[in-house]
Amino acid sequence: MSVELWTWIVVLLTFGLYIGIGIWARVRETEGFYVAGRGVPPIANGMATAADWMSAASFISMAGLISTLGYDGTIYLMGWTGGYVLLALLLAPYLRKFGKFTVPDFVGDRYYSQTARVVAVVAAVFVSFVYVIPQLVGVGTVFARYLQVPNTTGLWIGVAVTAMFAVIGGMKGITWTQAAQYTVLIIAYLIPAFAIASILTGNPIPQLALTFSDITERLNKIQVDLGFTQYTQPFQSFDMLNILLITACLMFGTAGLPHVIIRFYTVPTVKDARASAGWALLFIALLYTTAPAVSVFARYNLIETLNGKSLKEVREINWVAKWEKTKLLQFVDKDGDGKITVAPGRAFNLIPGTNRPDFNSPNEKSKNEVFINNDIIVLSTPEVAKLAPIIIALVAAGGLAAALSTASGLLIVISSALSHDLYYRIINPKATEGQRLLIARVGILLAVLVAGYFGQNPPGFIAQLVAFAFGLAASSFFPAILLGVFDKRTTREGAIAGMVVGLVFTATYIIGTSYFGMPRWFFNVSPEGIGTVGMVLNFLITYFVSRMTPEPPKDVQELVESVRIPRGAKDAHYH
Repeated sequence: MSVELWTWIVVLLTFGLYIGIGIWARVRETEGFYVAGRGVPPIANGMATAADWMSAASFISMAGLISTLGYDGTIYLMGWTGGYVLLALLLAPYLRKFGKFTVPDFVGDRYYSQTARVVAVVAAVFVSFVYVIPQLVGVGTVFARYLQVPNTTGLWIGVAVTAMFAVIGGMKGITWTQAAQYTVLIIAYLIPAFAIASILTGNPIPQLALTFSDITERLNKIQVDLGFTQYTQPFQSFDMLNILLITACLMFGTAGLPHVIIRFYTVPTVKDARASAGWALLFIALLYTTAPAVSVFARYNLIETLNGKSLKEVREINWVAKWEKTKLLQFVDKDGDGKITVAPGRAFNLIPGTNRPDFNSPNEKSKNEVFINNDIIVLSTPEVAKLAPIIIALVAAGGLAAALSTASGLLIVISSALSHDLYYRIINPKATEGQRLLIARVGILLAVLVAGYFGQNPPGFIAQLVAFAFGLAASSFFPAILLGVFDKRTTREGAIAGMVVGLVFTATYIIGTSYFGMPRWFFNVSPEGIGTVGMVLNFLITYFVSRMTPEPPKDVQELVESVRIPRGAKDAHYH
């Protein structure tokens, strides 16, 4: 059977599974909708957390970035994994002991202020929208190639499926769906990695193949021969300052992501929160220790397949012709020799004011004659390596699982922020369970429709948008949460001022430098790393404003103390 037929079969089976779980886990009360009734076992929550956190950026785009950037691309690997460890060890148990539904819930009650709650709602919605857009872009990419439907059509199919199980099952349905999605995505990632490792090095274990074979040296030699720097040479894409700031931004941003934090509210006890964090770290490590090997294998195979071949010869390769149709792989014969040259630099100029290539305008300053979108590296690798069609179909299903699992978690954050924190806690405190559930479900529908619109017109590639989301989370939530748990002297005035300044500064810098031609005026810091600076500003302003304003009420200070008492780990529900 063809790749497309296998993909239709696998995707329909997995989508049917996700919808079936959503129907089985449907909820009729707000606690089930927001935090799955706090009844999820640690192992299942660990799988759901891993799926929630390992988005389309992890599955589809991260190995592509490492493949393109080489050594410098490992900042994504270090930042994201380091951030999860920070969240799991430093914040998760205390937030679970606090026992609320959402991050704005924690901010509003800890800082005894509805204004603080509103600021947190705005930050949660803003961060989640920026993060959900690339998930839907990933869905459209997979559909466009493997199911041979227009990118936009695929995106809206993904929107419909996600909305269905999220609206029906809420967090309970999403949690069990994400556990299934983790199973799909990790199998889809590991099987081709094992196969390609065996083909290229004779060692089927990707991590060992990368470490103990000569594949990296072979790739380094090819790179140098083609005019690139060595793949393993550092500081080629970013200077040392930007590498430090981007890594820190991704790390602290992870620890401030509301859709990951909320996962620790779904288990019965604080002890279970710690256990689920450990399980999630194990499940995450399976993919993250494999990604560097996949990136090396992918780059080696692509260069070997494309460079020096004639255009006619390459276009007769089945996977090349199909990826060309998606506009994510494009060629231009600048020197008229009928052959493809892979070289440093852009093959095409950019469309003015965007980060998208203009396929009608070759970049004559570069000898490079091929454009490869970062987001196709992982998805195309099984085809480049000539693996069986069913494995290629599994990879497509894995990419969809990664995107949909994160998208559903983000939609719950947006929905709960609007329905619980804004509508119930501020606008209508007397709302019934039915009214709150209705608003929550309407919130998901509105959020997914808006996200779908922006997914059709994405302002960047997947991993870039995700990096922006992490910057916004680092500059807004992380200081407020950390100081809220460990500094009882932090006041509402300090927290509000810090969050507003951090979020506004970071968002302005990112939007201005990325889309409106503003120069990188702060020591040439990249927009992916500016969130670290915004976070430091947030910390400083929060600390000094807190010391200049009256200390928090005694009951709030006692709450902060009680959240950190070790014996509280035995409390099933602290409120």
